[in-house]
Amino acid sequence: MRRFPEPIQNCVAAFSRLPGVGPKTALRFVYYLLKLPRHDLEVMARSITILSDAIKTCTICFTYSEKEMCEICMDTKRDLTAICVVEEPRDISTLEVTNVYHGRYHVLGGVLNPIDGMTPDVLRIKELIERVQSDLSITEVILALSPTIYGETTMMYLSKQLAPSGRRVTRLARGLPIGASLEYADEITLGDALKGRRDA
Repeated sequence: MRRFPEPIQNCVAAFSRLPGVGPKTALRFVYYLLKLPRHDLEVMARSITILSDAIKTCTICFTYSEKEMCEICMDTKRDLTAICVVEEPRDISTLEVTNVYHGRYHVLGGVLNPIDGMTPDVLRIKELIERVQSDLSITEVILALSPTIYGETTMMYLSKQLAPSGRRVTRLARGLPIGASLEYADEITLGDALKGRRDA
């Protein structure tokens, strides 16, 4: 393999640490950056460096925010009876776009996966349980985690942990996406679609 100058190698190594970016993609990024004017590079570098200084973690829901408390947690018009539990802060924006859910959130910081070191004490499970127990206005906890093996395991674990609180624990419905063909649906998705059927 061709040996590149050290600054290029360092930059490729830095980009390769990003999720889903391999060495070839990282190299493409570096070549693209080398074509940019110096001013554009400085603006990009500055915006990356300020991230750690300007962005905080909300003290209530643990999403990213410019203040100690995020806009959603500060919004008094939000539904205070529901908390939607998500894996990562980016999931909040995905749910907010639907304009269907108007409650508050709780960011776990991942899902249970002991092989990768994601154990209950690493995730914000303790904080969720404390939050639910201390806030009597909460009547429902919605588990909005990805339907992967680890997501399913986390939802089962959370359901058991939250059961003593007496609050209703729900999860997102699953089923066939619009435009999907029954022929290509797997049995789990099809089974969930049948269980979650509603009046036509």
